[in-house]
Amino acid sequence: METPQTNDGRDQSTMQYSAAVIRRAQRAVWCSPFYPQLLAEMQLASVSVPTIAEDSGVLKGYTRQPLSEVSAESGLMWLAEVGILRREVDGQGLTDSFRLTPLGRQVVEDWRSQGCPDRRASLVDYIKNSIIRRLRVPEWLW
Repeated sequence: METPQTNDGRDQSTMQYSAAVIRRAQRAVWCSPFYPQLLAEMQLASVSVPTIAEDSGVLKGYTRQPLSEVSAESGLMWLAEVGILRREVDGQGLTDSFRLTPLGRQVVEDWRSQGCPDRRASLVDYIKNSIIRRLRVPEWLW
């Protein structure tokens, strides 16, 4: 089996991210309505929005509470903008499924190495995440 490569030919498993990038990614996950279990599942296969939305997401341990499809997709799109997820593409174009990026894989591995805690964000984390998400203020301005 070949090791996945980036567009410039580097091995994805050895990609290094700065501490700030990792912190931002972790904060986005902690502030999201999703349990890290969803990301762990996305390591194995893509997961579709309808699987995450409504009661299905709660029953599968993906969400903290039932989410509408619009809310679920919005949360997933934010994680995609942060760089944790990517949207799946098929022959017809974009699908309603998401999968982990190399950054997302690193976040999941860090979570697992810490014993899989159900970490929630602090008030400061929620405020930072909201400002960055809603106003698109670059974190380096802080």
